[in-house]
Amino acid sequence: MRRQLSVEVGSSRLSALAAGSPDQPAIVLLHGWPLCSAVWSPVIDVLGQEHFVLAFDLPGTGQSVGQPIPILKADIARTIIAGAEAAGARNMVVAGVDVGGMIAFAAARDFGDRLAGAVIMNTVVPGLDPWEALLANPQIWHFALHQIPGLPETLVSGRERSYFDFFLDALAGDKTKIGEAFRQACVEQYSTPEALRTGFDWYRAMPEDAKHNAVPRTIDTPILYLRGDADHRPIEPYLDGLRGAGASQLQGRTIAGSGELLSIEAPEPLAAALVEFTRELSCR
Repeated sequence: MRRQLSVEVGSSRLSALAAGSPDQPAIVLLHGWPLCSAVWSPVIDVLGQEHFVLAFDLPGTGQSVGQPIPILKADIARTIIAGAEAAGARNMVVAGVDVGGMIAFAAARDFGDRLAGAVIMNTVVPGLDPWEALLANPQIWHFALHQIPGLPETLVSGRERSYFDFFLDALAGDKTKIGEAFRQACVEQYSTPEALRTGFDWYRAMPEDAKHNAVPRTIDTPILYLRGDADHRPIEPYLDGLRGAGASQLQGRTIAGSGELLSIEAPEPLAAALVEFTRELSCR
């Protein structure tokens, strides 16, 4: 049975949609931008049959509140891991999409001794190939816009639904699969000025994230990289980037029939991939 759960981490309160029992191995699910924790609703119940599932609101958005708000991806990873541990998570796999995938990489890179594994979905990790190539792609124009101090807040405030719908439609392989309730939930996730600023601050922090990640180190944490096939980008450059950053136990998989929103467009194949990965970890 899914339920809402909150935990205290320092002066902050983290909120998560939870399923399953803390006695089971944990899967921690992280949304990106302009997404919200409801992006995981189609897979939470099936994952909760074998796992303790925590789908967090990222700090500073939704019901996860308190100061200071971590912005660097490694700092967010530290906060999320502490929150999951406070909730009773063990044998933890951190899985994220978009910005959440950047955080999942940071968790594996910097806090791997506290994880069983990490899953990175449909994102490029700052500082790792093909980071520079994607930044030069005119279709990724919003990375530069969102890094300008104050401007995106001014442009988007009061127009969140139209702006977010543009990105949700662009991210999806089939935008008709994105329902009204989810679209509105994403708007509500960033409904305060602080939350809206936090989402853009994730982009403003990416240059510093890139510098941090560009320093190679051995990453022993098992990592699964997943991509939908709707954008027709090959998965190999992303895997090469992770290997170059030090990932020593890496596997990749492309899921057919989906864009970036795997949990909405292809929930059954995504859940199966996550369950298979966690079962492999338990056999090691």
